[in-house]
Amino acid sequence: MSRRCELTGKKVLFGHNVAHSNTKTNRRFEPNLQRVTLFSEALGRKVPLRICTRALRTVQKHGGLDAYLLKTADATLAPEGLRLKRRLKKSLADSSRKKAPAAS
Repeated sequence: MSRRCELTGKKVLFGHNVAHSNTKTNRRFEPNLQRVTLFSEALGRKVPLRICTRALRTVQKHGGLDAYLLKTADATLAPEGLRLKRRLKKSLADSSRKKAPAAS
């Protein structure tokens, strides 16, 4: 399993540890990934995700998974996030069609 946030796409970065003697050794900067289950009201189900804590804070700030996905630009979402966003939009479109009365 790759160390990558499923919503934002944040992944491992590489750099150096620099000692006082200025010797450089390789190191990895890994995102703080957590397994969470977020509820999607439009889909009507829980969605298990592996996301970084930064993304989790942003989801909470926007008021939930649905609001976060609708407000976030497609270019900043990871492939899994885009799939969720497409499912969400389709679900919202289907529910709005069901609510609209049929013209006779």
